Amino acid sequence: MTQELASTRRTPTLLKWAGVCAAVLSLGTGCGGGSPLGNPPNVNNEEARGGQSLSFAYFQRCINPIFIAQLPIPGTATTNTCAGSGCHDNAAGTGGAFRVIASAAVVDLANPANTADVIRSTDMYKNFYSSQGEVVFTAISQSRLISKPLVRNVLHGGGLIFETDLDNNVRLLMYWMTHPAPVGQSEFSYDPAPGTCPTQ
Repeated sequence: MTQELASTRRTPTLLKWAGVCAAVLSLGTGCGGGSPLGNPPNVNNEEARGGQSLSFAYFQRCINPIFIAQLPIPGTATTNTCAGSGCHDNAAGTGGAFRVIASAAVVDLANPANTADVIRSTDMYKNFYSSQGEVVFTAISQSRLISKPLVRNVLHGGGLIFETDLDNNVRLLMYWMTHPAPVGQSEFSYDPAPGTCPTQ
């Protein structure tokens, strides 16, 4: 069979599959390639809270320092940082989607030159954005920022980081995650505890 003839015979098949793919996509499959028919009957996801964001000011003041701190590893005499190259370092980390740029500079939110667009281009915002992506608004305790370092029903390559949910770092994370900006306010227009880092 000549190459031209073989190409001609494949074309209808390719067109057929292209049509099938277009039809499936038009049904609105969910994020991650889920079924257009929805979840199986035994899976009951809560409705997502739309239109809310976490506070950028509280993040850079109280949460980012957790990720770059040398934290004691429970049961050992050693320390490690989430931003380490073997962990969640933005350039060489092996820790999945959660990425931290250890050298991210604090953004002066009082400076009018730091508009939302300017802030969104900073390394600190990249850390914020990556962290917020680990939060499950409808089930905060299942957020990976909590469940992985506590090794709760999920594997964590870095092992146990916080021994209990009474650890001050866990309490800071919980406070941040449970105090989102009100609907309609941006991550820059809301600070749940200006100038402080409360845990409750």
